[in-house]
Amino acid sequence: MVQTVNEDGAVDPWRRRTRRTRRQMPLWQELPLLLIVAFCLAVLIRTFLLQAFFIPSGSMEDTLLVGDRVLVNKVVYDVRDPVRGEVVVFRGTDRWAPQVDGQPEPGFVGKLGATVGDLVGVTRPGEKDFIKRVIGLPGDRVSCCDAQGRVLVNGTPLDEPYVVRDSPLDVPPNPRECRSRRFEEIVVPPGQIFVMGDHRLVSQDARCQGPVPIDNVVGRAFGVVWPSSRWSSLSVPGTFANVPGPASVSTGRAPVRPTPDGGVVLLLPLSAALLRSRAFRTVPFSRAT
Repeated sequence: MVQTVNEDGAVDPWRRRTRRTRRQMPLWQELPLLLIVAFCLAVLIRTFLLQAFFIPSGSMEDTLLVGDRVLVNKVVYDVRDPVRGEVVVFRGTDRWAPQVDGQPEPGFVGKLGATVGDLVGVTRPGEKDFIKRVIGLPGDRVSCCDAQGRVLVNGTPLDEPYVVRDSPLDVPPNPRECRSRRFEEIVVPPGQIFVMGDHRLVSQDARCQGPVPIDNVVGRAFGVVWPSSRWSSLSVPGTFANVPGPASVSTGRAPVRPTPDGGVVLLLPLSAALLRSRAFRTVPFSRAT
């Protein structure tokens, strides 16, 4: 203890200062606390901002491969609608066939692990969760095919470099199956989007299962984060740059300006997004075949 002496040489009790050392928390107490804090932060980020999703099927090959993990922005579509060419995660409607079947019933440990994994966004997909590419917006006229077998949007053919394996042209179209490349023109209804997988040969998508409500979209997949050898961004291809706008359909959301790297410039503040967030619609993720 340090004592302060006044001008008379006496100890001033009011000016005593004590040097206190901070007591350190034992490691066995500090480590669980740090783990709890890290877990809570992961849950908050997963709920409101970003989530990692596991790709279990080949419907988006070769853009996304089985086993890839992608990061999904869960806020962006609270302030604006999707853009053609973006890869989105969404919840399928009643018309979309369930994609997870034949799975054995997990035991208690499996259910516990799935619950914890769902909280941090690394579980396997639910049966109604999908990942596809946006081809048409509300009011767009989408059909296939032109003389070269290309998809047309508002009369403009798409050169799609991301489609490595396309559906055959010689298979007759069937509104209940997606085996054929050809399908009749559809006008995308207000508030919905027309989505297709990049691996058209196996993808079950809007060709036979119908458009998807924008309200069902969980978020935009913007990058592959695992495995490390496949780190890449999921940018908007230039093929959509020349597609004319759809018929005037009001969505009540903010416009966006695509950036060269495929990102977007949000024209509303992030605070508005958080206030309107659909974040509590947390779903595991996308099996799209």
